Parts: sequence; structure tokens; C-alpha cells
Amino acid sequence: MAEKLLGQVKHYFDHIGVAVIKLTGDSLKPGDQIHVTGKSDFQQTVSSMQVDHQPVATAAKNSEVAIKLDQPVKQKDQIFKVTE
Repeated sequence: MAEKLLGQVKHYFDHIGVAVIKLTGDSLKPGDQIHVTGKSDFQQTVSSMQVDHQPVATAAKNSEVAIKLDQPVKQKDQIFKVTE
């Protein structure tokens, strides 16, 4: 499987398990598989996303998106999209 850099974690809200990610690469949508690397290292499927506190179906390049994560992350951890 190949990986493509999506962006990096700008902030993590540990009390709700949500990371704000600055997308500098490709777009992102629910159902995409991501790989988080840095201080953390895990893969998961994106289940839901929000932009400006509103659910979205797609987050475009150069936007900031909030996603629920299965594990804690640190600021500046990198996010990759896993492709087949």
C-alpha cells in the first residue's frame, strides 16, 4: 500500500479525542484510511469530519479539518492517506 502526505496535526483536544489537521496535500473524506506518524504511529479509517463545527463530506487541500481519532496524537504529527 502507498501513502500520500495529507498534512499535520495543528491541535489535539484530548478530552474529546479530536485533532485539527491542516491539509497541505490531498483532500480527505469519511471512509479514507489514514496513517498517523510522529510521536504516535497508528492507522484508522476516518469516520467523521467537521470544518468550522459543521459536518462535511469532503475537506479540500489547504483547509483545516477536525477528525475524531482512535488514539491520542501530538502537535506536528504527520497524517498520510493510505491508498491501494
